[in-house]
Amino acid sequence: MKLLLLGLCLIGLALPAWALESAPVSSKRATATLVTDTDQAAPGTPFHAGLRLRLAPGWHTYWQNPGDAGLPPELSFDAAPGLRTGAIKWPAPEILTEGSLTIFAYTGDVLLPVIVTSVTGAATLRAHATWLVCEKVCVPEEGDFAIDLPAGTPSPSAQTPLFTAATAHTPISSPYETHIAADGTLTLIADPALVATVRSAGFFPLGQTIDPGAPQPLSIDGGRLRIKLTPAAPLDPAAGLAGVLVLRDGIGSASYLDIAATPAVVPGAGPALIPVGDIAQTLPQLLALALLGGLILNLMPCVFPILAMKAMAIARMSGQDSASVRAHALSYTAGVVLAFMTLGAALLALRLAGQAAGWGFQFQSPVFVVLTAWLLFGVGLNLSGVFAVGGNIAGTGQSLAGRGGHVGSFFTGLLAVVVATPCTAPFMGAAIAGAMVAPPAQMLAVFAAMGLGLAAPYALLAVMPRMARALPRPGAWMDLLKELLAFPMYAAVVWLLSVLSQQAGSDGVVAALGGLALLGFAGWAIGRSQRGSGFGRRLGQGAALAGIVAAGLLLPSISSAPAGAAHAVTEGTEPFTAARLAQLRAEGRPVFVNMTAAWCVSCLVNERVALGAATVKAAFQAHNIVYLKGNWTQRDPVISAFLREYGRDGVPLYVLYLPGQAPRVLPQILTPGIVLAHLDEPRA
Repeated sequence: MKLLLLGLCLIGLALPAWALESAPVSSKRATATLVTDTDQAAPGTPFHAGLRLRLAPGWHTYWQNPGDAGLPPELSFDAAPGLRTGAIKWPAPEILTEGSLTIFAYTGDVLLPVIVTSVTGAATLRAHATWLVCEKVCVPEEGDFAIDLPAGTPSPSAQTPLFTAATAHTPISSPYETHIAADGTLTLIADPALVATVRSAGFFPLGQTIDPGAPQPLSIDGGRLRIKLTPAAPLDPAAGLAGVLVLRDGIGSASYLDIAATPAVVPGAGPALIPVGDIAQTLPQLLALALLGGLILNLMPCVFPILAMKAMAIARMSGQDSASVRAHALSYTAGVVLAFMTLGAALLALRLAGQAAGWGFQFQSPVFVVLTAWLLFGVGLNLSGVFAVGGNIAGTGQSLAGRGGHVGSFFTGLLAVVVATPCTAPFMGAAIAGAMVAPPAQMLAVFAAMGLGLAAPYALLAVMPRMARALPRPGAWMDLLKELLAFPMYAAVVWLLSVLSQQAGSDGVVAALGGLALLGFAGWAIGRSQRGSGFGRRLGQGAALAGIVAAGLLLPSISSAPAGAAHAVTEGTEPFTAARLAQLRAEGRPVFVNMTAAWCVSCLVNERVALGAATVKAAFQAHNIVYLKGNWTQRDPVISAFLREYGRDGVPLYVLYLPGQAPRVLPQILTPGIVLAHLDEPRA
């Protein structure tokens, strides 16, 4: 089983793809091509095309507002019958200086995407582009490009990562109230927990109203974020101010917001502003939220399987002395806290490496899902009596969690955290968001507090060990309880296989089932060996090891299996895209966004109990609400960026957009009454 535990850290492999790319237009300064994110086009299905500029070292081109000098690139398509093209979706720029001038520019490999739709399916793209490249001198360049896309089923191309990277830096419509004052003070109003995560900010105006080279001091006051801009000329607040606001947290993760600030009165004297970066003032609040969120996590449905392990551990304590009870409780608590801190460290490492990761990120890997299913299956076999914990294999794999000593209590705590991560409890979202921008030591403290919250009911035995004396005395009932508690483990395996079906398709599920058969054989062989001696015992142990190794050899086929069908979009819903959300909001349509994942048990319960209720469906229809559903079962940087905009690092997230109102973020645990209340409907 050691192979299974080591495999929990494996990450699924991506599949290769091919793409069309136009002939390049090259110079010593830049190479330009037209690229697409698909090799085939379907009638009426939007796809992306883009001007790709690979700039030589030291050279740059310009954003839509170049700043003090320069000209932005232009891209135009020939008007072909049945072909619709949009405007450039400009990624956020960087700030460069040219002597005394400040410019908004791009360097390196740049992609300027547009949305294209072909009515007929097959698409003939003919485009002309101009761009200005500068170093010590500026040189205008231009080119003509052509791509022919055949009709067919669209699929991601080899160029898709370029578009994904551009999307990650492309601003989304800001959901926050924003104001501009005559003195240039830009104020953004949002959730205080979200504002507290901001460590730096920069504003890129769309017009020439703001001095691009002037400093932009940042301060926060509760839920208000203020940036002091320097007007290039007398500013008329009545005209508003449009541009891109870039917010960065303590580890450099950025959020890009399109804002249209409305007039505001210059704020008068008020409470002292909190210097940006002073996380110490919010740490006690984060610790309290983390502790409470971890405590509530015990009530989440994804923790139910591990209750079997807890029940057996508590049952074994009946009749033991106080010192033994206290030691077991402390061992379990240590396992939970260490697992939370390890998970926090992994999240931090991924963020520092530039990866978009959030709570439950490991369940986005099909290999991790399979290994967890196999681990729980092994625990179930042990509880069912297929093999007894002990002998030479007692210190490995799932048997660690089933041991009767303090090692067993410790690994039961580890397993509890592994199983609990598909759920997000109330208060955890704000705590995790704050932890991810805190210094490493304080971040680990927040995750440790969540662990203490999860372990709190069990840890009470360490404080009051005499409570264990109230338990029934040991007896035959414990064997019956042990066997019955195996079935929650098997049920969890079925759920994990349903998650895998969406991540790795039927091929991945078949391989996982083959692994279950091999592990079942290994468990049987271990059980036989424990009842034998001599050569028979060694033969059984060897057969068990062979079964485990054979199961491990199936992991590469699971990681490379083609993805399954997307998470089902129920009747009356649409798949979430940032473009669709922006379009609906621009049209003044009410929108409900549900960010979910197949491995998120809380999400599935909310959808069944609350969002699937007849009263809620009727209310959505009566209000003409468009229901957008985002699927985070597998990695999706667009959804990750959306989550971060609302201070979340995991699902579920529910946001209601009503015309003329600020977005409403609903609780993470829903009932029909809660949803109806936010729709201004009477409670059911």
